[in-house]
Amino acid sequence: MRIWRYGDNINTDMLFPGKYTYTCSTAEEIKPHLLEDLDPLFAKNVTEGDMIFAGKNFGCGSSREQPVLGLKAVGIAAVVAESFARIFYRASINQGLLLIECPEGVKAYTQADTVALNVENGTLTIGSHSFSFPKLPKEILAICEAGGLLPYTRQKLKQKKKC
Repeated sequence: MRIWRYGDNINTDMLFPGKYTYTCSTAEEIKPHLLEDLDPLFAKNVTEGDMIFAGKNFGCGSSREQPVLGLKAVGIAAVVAESFARIFYRASINQGLLLIECPEGVKAYTQADTVALNVENGTLTIGSHSFSFPKLPKEILAICEAGGLLPYTRQKLKQKKKC
């Protein structure tokens, strides 16, 4: 697992350039352009299970699904940030991308550190230090575990029909 580290105010155009908004709609079309203007190595080297650590206001900017869809498609396990833009936060829940607000952990991380995330307990362990973050509501965890809001809703409807 690799940690990709970025600063404050990483906006949706930095995550996925707006010039591709109307030409790339599938995950496969989106993936090669992720962070291309911010970090040209990201799309080429990201692997499933990697995490992003970022500063304040991650995901600010315009409301577009492509940045979240792309991060989910390349297998980002979680984005850990000091804070998130609200519209990006909601789009991430809809796609099942796990977002964790843990300012102390983000600030403490250095490249040599090992990282372990325990979502159920609300802890982020960096090296030998553990940091607490607010536990996610069980509904949000269930949506993320299902792979997004649409698969979660389909599961709920199937369960209802069985009753």
